[in-house]
Amino acid sequence: MRILIATDAWHPQVNGVVRTLEATERSLRALGHDVVFLTPEGFRTVPLPSYPSIRVALPSLRRIARRIASADPDAVHIATEGPIGAQVRRWCLRNGAPFTTAYATQFPEYVAARWPVPESWSYAALRAFHAPAAATLVSTPSLAQRLEARGFRNLAFWGRGVDTDLFRPERAVALDLPRPIFLSVGRVAVEKNLEALLSLDLPGSKVVIGEGPAEADLRRRFPDAHFLGLKEGHDLAGHIAAADVFVFPSRTDTFGLVQVEAIACGLPVAAYPVIGPRDVIGDAPVGVLDEDLAAACLRALELSGEACRAHAMGFSWETFARQFVEHQRQIGRQPSRRTHVAGLSALPAPETADAR
Repeated sequence: MRILIATDAWHPQVNGVVRTLEATERSLRALGHDVVFLTPEGFRTVPLPSYPSIRVALPSLRRIARRIASADPDAVHIATEGPIGAQVRRWCLRNGAPFTTAYATQFPEYVAARWPVPESWSYAALRAFHAPAAATLVSTPSLAQRLEARGFRNLAFWGRGVDTDLFRPERAVALDLPRPIFLSVGRVAVEKNLEALLSLDLPGSKVVIGEGPAEADLRRRFPDAHFLGLKEGHDLAGHIAAADVFVFPSRTDTFGLVQVEAIACGLPVAAYPVIGPRDVIGDAPVGVLDEDLAAACLRALELSGEACRAHAMGFSWETFARQFVEHQRQIGRQPSRRTHVAGLSALPAPETADAR
């Protein structure tokens, strides 16, 4: 099966969406499928307001149509709600082409953290964006429940995995810092709520890996914290494995891929009892969820690294890649019915509008 994935989030961005798409591509190819990405590469871009290091593509519908025609996909998946996602959605609707979408970022909460925009307005816009999709893929049951309460329909599950060969306790590097080490990894931005960790009265050291627009302010306000910058691959895995507790202070993530990477490295998680941590950790003895984040951090120190590693082994990218393919098969073109899209010819109608 040949699948086109449209995404506004792409390199040089380092975030959960990009890493999820890369891992999914590797697993899909291992299963014998072909993946074509339609990304900002090759389009004119402008800086994202309030986050200038992220650039947003401004594609025309004609150029989007050419990219889709060149890919000649069996199925179309729209991973983000940005300009690329919007133009691919527009093309699909004009041509009767079924597609899936993903709800991977809680934009209403992100926007409200920066500007005085009511969440209800943002949810209305997102609901309209996703409404024509044959299925909107979500990563957790908690997120599905929240979106259903907001009027979203045709929700389907698509989980997340972890590379347990890369993220493992044996990769730990030497960190010459007072113990215990409380670590957070991710974008250093207001919506990640890092202040909640950095303001805690905890023993040992507080370490932040990542970069973003809030970094300079947080460095100034919390001079005792250790900001190690952006890390990837083996370097990232080694630093995660070297810590004692992984702290996930975000209240707005839909999943939090870094949580699974941390427990794969043998680190227990301390977090708020919100979407993402509730689904990744739940009642398993691999983390502590508490509105008192300091208490969660200290109690997490008592948890077993072996239990964390064992829990992470249940998060298989192959399993979730198969889930993704099944959703595409339900709405995409079958190889035996393959028709070329050159000249904006329409794709066949979906065989089912319900991908639950």
